[in-house]
Amino acid sequence: MGDVTPASLAPILLVLGDEELLATRAVTEAVERVRSVETEVDVREYQAGALTVGEIAEMLSPSLFGGRRLLILRSGQDARKDLVAALLAYAKNPDPDVQLLVLHLGGAKGKAFADGLRSAGAMVIPAAKLKGHRERVAFVRDEIRRAGGRCTDDAAEALIAAVGNDLRELAAACSQLIADTDGRISAETVARYYRGRVEVTGFTVADATMVGDVPAALEALRWALHVGVDPVPIADALADGVRTVARVASAGRGNPYQLASSLGMPAWKIERAQRQGRGWTPEGLVRAMQVAAECNAAVKGGSDDRAYALERAVFSVAAARQGSGR
Repeated sequence: MGDVTPASLAPILLVLGDEELLATRAVTEAVERVRSVETEVDVREYQAGALTVGEIAEMLSPSLFGGRRLLILRSGQDARKDLVAALLAYAKNPDPDVQLLVLHLGGAKGKAFADGLRSAGAMVIPAAKLKGHRERVAFVRDEIRRAGGRCTDDAAEALIAAVGNDLRELAAACSQLIADTDGRISAETVARYYRGRVEVTGFTVADATMVGDVPAALEALRWALHVGVDPVPIADALADGVRTVARVASAGRGNPYQLASSLGMPAWKIERAQRQGRGWTPEGLVRAMQVAAECNAAVKGGSDDRAYALERAVFSVAAARQGSGR
């Protein structure tokens, strides 16, 4: 944060953009900066749309008792015209003991307010959603740097591939990596932490279940749930896996390419289903379809423990396959 002095505090801050993480962080940092100058600070938060000119005049007028104040105005784009006029007039000659922080989504709504604050010399803190891949790479590298670490471009790329584009998740992942390593983050570090995350989907779980590999299916399932894969698509993938094997098995043996048009599915999927179907009987598949339907109902019907419903389905489908082999 560097040395903060009363003179270095910007009287007007404009946090511009709709990325919640960046906006929240800007507010937190502003509060920390003010409190590093003066521990007893009067911090007040208001919704711009619900604030009247009378209330704001009272808050921005010099205090009889002195002391520093930080006024946080959320949803600045919702401020009414008379409030905007009063705040822009104030911004031309702000009180040195008051810091006004305005959060604004940065769109067309209330644009005149944001432009007016900027023209009056407000310090602008960008908080727009990151649009491009390069911006997200820069964000990850900056996160690691802020925490005292170092990160290469390819490590940032690997982290985004593993975690996804959500800034909160990326920020949390950066913190975790810094906490658990020496701070030098390479692509290998990321791969070690997130091995398999990109590949693990409901289909990974379903494929292992259909060939009776329960340990692999459970490992994939637990990892998928751990890294935030939604239970619903996992249940759907399991049902789809059973259904596909049953359909292909009922079509009899044949060339996948010839069966593709009659079954209405790609040849590679038929070929995989034929492999997975070895060792299954029609009775076993009927039982597996019942299990998949029950699992789907439990997961989508808001079962208290959706993870347990999925684990039980893996065991039950594998048991149906074993029963087939008897």
